[in-house]
Amino acid sequence: MIRALLLSLTLVSAQVWAQAYPAHTVKVVVPYGVGGPADIYGRFIATKLQEALGHPFVVEDRPGGGSIVGTDVVAKSPPDGYTLLVMSNTHTVNETLIPKKPFDLMRDFAPITGINSSDLLMVINPEVPAKNLKEFIALAKAKPGVLNYASSGPGTPYHMAGELFKYMAGVDIVHVPHKGSDQARTAVLGGQVQMMFDAITTMAGQARAGKVRALGTTGKARSAVMPEVPTISEAGVPGYEATIWLGLMAPAGTPRPVLEKLNAEVNKIINAPDVKETWGKQGAVPIGMPVDEFGRFLREDIEKWSKLVKATGMKVD
Repeated sequence: MIRALLLSLTLVSAQVWAQAYPAHTVKVVVPYGVGGPADIYGRFIATKLQEALGHPFVVEDRPGGGSIVGTDVVAKSPPDGYTLLVMSNTHTVNETLIPKKPFDLMRDFAPITGINSSDLLMVINPEVPAKNLKEFIALAKAKPGVLNYASSGPGTPYHMAGELFKYMAGVDIVHVPHKGSDQARTAVLGGQVQMMFDAITTMAGQARAGKVRALGTTGKARSAVMPEVPTISEAGVPGYEATIWLGLMAPAGTPRPVLEKLNAEVNKIINAPDVKETWGKQGAVPIGMPVDEFGRFLREDIEKWSKLVKATGMKVD
């Protein structure tokens, strides 16, 4: 009886506390560089949450270590809903690729919801003597270990898209990791690195301006953003597919009512008709889901990428 009463009081207390949440500024950590999709969409969500909940949601970019630096900051934060993490499939990849991390994703974090997903765009510097994907593959096979590709760090969607491409196309291209996607992008635009997989939401404008040459998109079907660009699967690597998705998590132990409140607000934001229309034009699709469903989604993605990491023998130096 006493135990049941204490449990009832605890639940009521948590619910009352969640109703008052937030009572002050919430920090939203983006463990990637400025200007990438996590930064852009993280700031969008933060702004909308601030409007809806009446207190500041402040974005803090903490890139480094393929998302590990910023993620560890959140893992060590109090589980009170006042420090949140914008995460991506980088995190599910790193569970296998980088097992010796200072945190475990499904142990140290609580799922909130997905945000969106988008195709990647494979681009090369215009100085590379290849006009299409087949020519680029031929060039890479003729010069094994000479060409390179940029990423925003180990385990990021850009890195994994590159490794999957190497594996399926049978080419030897050197991975050049950077601290953030902005630095990787700058390296390709400047010609220091030949190739990159980047979010189509970010790189489409550069391709249209002729600053990079688009060779293919990574979805199952052509992107509505750049329908003139073939998928990598149809352009020369049958069956190839890779995407980038974003989600929101909090430190483990964050009260369930707070998680549910954030889940409801974020899903309301991303499913608004004007948001879906705007994101659709950018190539992003909302992937909001209930808390428990997002948890299952994360576990399934960890397993999916675990198979690729093990099949390729991929390692992080």
